[in-house]
Amino acid sequence: MITDRGLGWLLPGLPQLRRGRALEGAVAMALWGGLVVLAIVRRERVAGAATDGVEGWAALLTLFLALGGLWYRSFGVARDRWEGGGRESVSGARFRGSESWISFRRNRLALLGLFGVGAACLLSLLTPLLAPFDPLHQEAYQGGELALRLAAPSAGHLLGTDQLGRDVLSRVLYGARISLSIGLLAVGISVSVGTVLGAVAGYLGGWVDSLIMRFTDVVMAFPRIVLLIILAALFRPSLLLIVMALALTQWPFTTRIVRGEILSLRQREFAEAAVALGFSRRRIIFRHLLPNAMAPIIVLATLGIGNTIVLEAGLSFLGLGVRRPTPSWGTMVADGMGPLVEGAWWGATFPGLAIVLVVLAFNLVGDGLRDALDPRQAGSFRT
Repeated sequence: MITDRGLGWLLPGLPQLRRGRALEGAVAMALWGGLVVLAIVRRERVAGAATDGVEGWAALLTLFLALGGLWYRSFGVARDRWEGGGRESVSGARFRGSESWISFRRNRLALLGLFGVGAACLLSLLTPLLAPFDPLHQEAYQGGELALRLAAPSAGHLLGTDQLGRDVLSRVLYGARISLSIGLLAVGISVSVGTVLGAVAGYLGGWVDSLIMRFTDVVMAFPRIVLLIILAALFRPSLLLIVMALALTQWPFTTRIVRGEILSLRQREFAEAAVALGFSRRRIIFRHLLPNAMAPIIVLATLGIGNTIVLEAGLSFLGLGVRRPTPSWGTMVADGMGPLVEGAWWGATFPGLAIVLVVLAFNLVGDGLRDALDPRQAGSFRT
């Protein structure tokens, strides 16, 4: 009889299936199989990835960490004992025992969104190994025209080619790295700035609160898309400029929410006790108040990533975002609008579909987190 450890050696995911965790086991098995197939089919690319600089090393590290992580998780399930004859890791039991995780896990749409977000991040990191062609590669000229110009989806080019003969699939994969990087960096900066300003304004109050909030009102009153267009028009478009422009126009929303949370928390007993003990304002804000206000901040950050991806795509569509020929979903949609008249629907459809799916995944995760972290929503989901 094959033991649990034998199942773990045989194929990650089998111990989970044996323990009744059908979803976790199926995902682990599918991911493991896909990564192994990738390593075998693209072995030449994997072997030469170390010479591709940071991108190649990042892809290799992601591949090995994913394979090792799946194996480690599988052995953890096989090794740890469940109470009552089963097996369960202590950390996993604690994590699953939390009410927030139980509520989130019961929300099937949120789990679907989480899977979509994880898949998008994994694909973007593995892009140098997955992309069949260089995103800037153009076929040789034949008779004065580009070869494979606007070629329809086929076995050689699964998503077709654009008006310059470049592979659409490769450009969509590389474009995911640009869009996700901009979304994560911009939201990280905006949430950090908004959290600090909101916490200071809510706790100190007085003229500090008035000054911060009036400046916040001014930024919110100015049309954001107009401000982004002005910044992009005044300065040379670059990834750094786009990230800073998006970040510095989104922090007011975080500031308002955090300020409201701090105004409520500073009246609680633990905050008054910290003041009575003589703790500094800095310690009270960052070690006592902010940790208790993290739930809405996490939800706002998750929802903000999808919004930022859409804004970046809109700027790129208008020609004010990522500069060509760097692949970006927004620029790909803009470039595909012209050939759309000629019947080449794939040039704009596939990058547009990628935007919709990724933004939808982030929004589903954000909605699930919002409901799971809200105690009033506990138990509202159907199993």
